[in-house]
Amino acid sequence: MPEESPAVPTELRSEWPTVRVLADVHELTETSPVPSGARWTLAEPGRQLDANLIHLPAGQRVDTHTEPDLDVVLIVVAGCGIVGAPDGDQNIAEGNIVWLPRGSTRNLRAGDNGLSYMTVHRRRPGLQIKMRPSR
Repeated sequence: MPEESPAVPTELRSEWPTVRVLADVHELTETSPVPSGARWTLAEPGRQLDANLIHLPAGQRVDTHTEPDLDVVLIVVAGCGIVGAPDGDQNIAEGNIVWLPRGSTRNLRAGDNGLSYMTVHRRRPGLQIKMRPSR
């Protein structure tokens, strides 16, 4: 039998975190009006994670870059492609979960049918204005 929650006034319940379905990956990959780029972004207030569903049409790529601060998990939801890294290329396809550790250098190339993937990582802290160090 599930444990009961303590009595909470109705007016406070709307402020509690709520579990809910945010999107349908199949709809986002099959019928999106966005031909390339971000088709969905996690935008819930107070979140600790960032997540995006990205689509690359056939042959398109994300140029080589290094993420110095964040570990990223990439989940292929449709299509296939290649993750390029200094130690070699890796083929990726629907259903693959790819670890992109902070500090790693990589690029992505979409295969013949395009590539749709989700990225999930810790939310970046907001930009901060700091004093310039004195010389």
